[in-house]
Amino acid sequence: MLIDGYDTLLLDLDGVVYLGSHAVPGAPEALEGARGRGLRLAYVTNNASRTPAAIAAHLRELGVPATAEDVVTSAQAAARLVSERVPPGSNVLVVGGSGLRLAVRDRGLRPVTTSLEAPVAVVQGIAPGLSYGLLSEGALAVRRGALFVASNGDSTMPTGRGELPGNGSMVRVIATATGVEPVYAGKPDPPLHRESMIRTGARRPLVVGDRLDTDIEGATNAGVDGLLVLTGVATPLDLLTAAPRHRPTYIAEGLSALLEPYPEVRHGACGGWRARWVDGVLRLEGDGSRIDALRAACDAAWADAGGGRAEEDAVKTVLARIG
Repeated sequence: MLIDGYDTLLLDLDGVVYLGSHAVPGAPEALEGARGRGLRLAYVTNNASRTPAAIAAHLRELGVPATAEDVVTSAQAAARLVSERVPPGSNVLVVGGSGLRLAVRDRGLRPVTTSLEAPVAVVQGIAPGLSYGLLSEGALAVRRGALFVASNGDSTMPTGRGELPGNGSMVRVIATATGVEPVYAGKPDPPLHRESMIRTGARRPLVVGDRLDTDIEGATNAGVDGLLVLTGVATPLDLLTAAPRHRPTYIAEGLSALLEPYPEVRHGACGGWRARWVDGVLRLEGDGSRIDALRAACDAAWADAGGGRAEEDAVKTVLARIG
């Protein structure tokens, strides 16, 4: 099985386990099966708006095994990052939701909502109804010298309605107004992976995600293996043209692949497929599953691109075969 040799799954949520209020088909069963085989499940999310308890409750409603202790958020990583740089009990202006406020409080800091309370740091995370007034307070505090920390830099976030603006988009308000760039705590930067390792005690983790620029780059930065699932943001074209830091160890349609053997991918061949370059264009030959075709094509594309990226026009011809 793909999970053989790993002790912990570090799972992204949006686009991997669920989309909005609905579970990704097959995800609850796959995760229950992985847990039944002795793996620790840790739900690692860049979303800082909700508390771990609220996230775990949502997961259980969807049939996914989870407790609050299984959830690791960018809010927790951001709060730890701040707590390591400021004195205990310091005022921290929270530009975000309840998940971020709770994480700040849990680290022995005092969450506040106005720059008049002289906060030593500003922590920003996405939250429904994030107001202009709170963003303005954050900008005032950062202008006065407060440390600026962002839970994550995701420009978008997947939902059942499509991709909506993420925290990275909202961060630009304070950054543009002040000329100060934040320190990022979430994926792909190291603090969230560090938080996950501290909380889970993982020795051989597998990162599972749907985004190349956060989940897979985060795995690359941490030097651990990554599985990219096609249930969220990333597309086959994104994979074919991925830069080295965005290339996953494994590619799968969804989480059900965790409980299946992973096929050998070598020299542009996988299953019944063979990918090869003909006059500067990547072509596919053979027959079999869509996902094996993509695995073969990515192997050939990445080998040819080396430390660069394959040209989009050169790999588009295989997309019609992949479907």
